[in-house]
Amino acid sequence: MENLKEINCKEIFRKAYENRYTWKNDFNGYQGKCILLINNNIYKGNFLLGKDFKPDIQKIDNVKIVKSIASQLFEVCIHRVKREFQSVHSENNFNLLKSSESGIEMSVSGKNEGDRYRVKNDRINMVYRKIHGTIIEIFVEEFLDTGIGCLSKKYTSQQIDSDTLKANSQKLEYEDQFINIGKEDYWILNSRTIKNFNKNQEEEIQKFVFEEISLLN
Repeated sequence: MENLKEINCKEIFRKAYENRYTWKNDFNGYQGKCILLINNNIYKGNFLLGKDFKPDIQKIDNVKIVKSIASQLFEVCIHRVKREFQSVHSENNFNLLKSSESGIEMSVSGKNEGDRYRVKNDRINMVYRKIHGTIIEIFVEEFLDTGIGCLSKKYTSQQIDSDTLKANSQKLEYEDQFINIGKEDYWILNSRTIKNFNKNQEEEIQKFVFEEISLLN
């Protein structure tokens, strides 16, 4: 284990931040077919995700289902936007909390005071962030190394009340599959399975499938 005095948390986090897979700035979006399997029901439609990252879902009438598919596409693409480390984190300091087999855990002071991250092997495997008044806690179990950056492949996500610091949502388990399309090495979400247990401790599964994908010019 590293000498704790020699750990430069900001540098460790920067390397992990820059090791995330992102799309090139001239990416124009993509389109294809979308399928949602939920509670033994199947919904099929088409989608278009433009350069503005506003998903357009077609051929599905159910507003709730449209919103659900659109939110997954938006959530995926917002994490693919390339933003320079300096522009995002210049006003943050990273402070060592602990170092363990799971990685180096650090807290943020400055602009994003109270956020926490954990880094291992140049990968961010834990995120604890306040977003719109709610804390989101994410633990990543598996990554996909694309050769030009890493993607979270298997992870859990839970919302925590920022006042009581107690969980106020079900813990969601995600499993993502990606495909590589185009000459430019674009990795696109091919399927996402989300599992959780409802109040009756019954497992609920949603599966989003995106296929016949083509890049927009």
